[in-house]
Amino acid sequence: MTKHRTGTRKEWLAARLELLEAEKELTRRSDELARRRQELPWVRIDKAYRFETDEGSASLADLFRGRSQLLVYHFMFGPDYKAGCPSCSAIADGFNGFVIHLANHDVMLWAASRAPLAKLQAYKRRMGWTFPWVSSFGGDFNSDFSVGFTEEQQREGVVEYNYRRESGAAVGRELRGSQEPVAEIAAMTGTDVATYTRERPGLSAFALENGVVYHTYSAYSRG
Repeated sequence: MTKHRTGTRKEWLAARLELLEAEKELTRRSDELARRRQELPWVRIDKAYRFETDEGSASLADLFRGRSQLLVYHFMFGPDYKAGCPSCSAIADGFNGFVIHLANHDVMLWAASRAPLAKLQAYKRRMGWTFPWVSSFGGDFNSDFSVGFTEEQQREGVVEYNYRRESGAAVGRELRGSQEPVAEIAAMTGTDVATYTRERPGLSAFALENGVVYHTYSAYSRG
């Protein structure tokens, strides 16, 4: 016998209709947030970021490939990783299917990581992926967009992620590897907790207009 609450079909329908109203309200709220997101001011990108791609060195503008919009998924794969973050990998498993649809709607999607390109290419082959993936190795792109941090920042407790500074105590726990689930995930990438958490996930959006690249939006984690 299930421990979950049970009822009649009539009771279920009444509860479902009540929930439907809440779902519709959430949709309306989501539409309003989407409008506000689109109205955010654009920030001009003046720094000359360089990336390594399968075709050679590229600028941020080059990644648009003739489109006016660019999405960059900040994939956790640091220089010292032996494999990509499993959570990022689970998300990226869907990229092959919709990257072409985005491209047909004026949007280019790339993954970007700090690991050298050869590591990314090897992991990409292992996973059977075909979506475009660039290396930002040696550059400031990850740090400027708050998804890449240094050992010194960890030690000093000045890691700023998801628009807020993480407490020194939280960073200290990471360095000591006291968060068991994080330690398990770090082991899957062939690293320890401190090395693993120097990379963070996120999604950044850019626009290209009259030859100028603008940063329009970035999202990181919940809360």
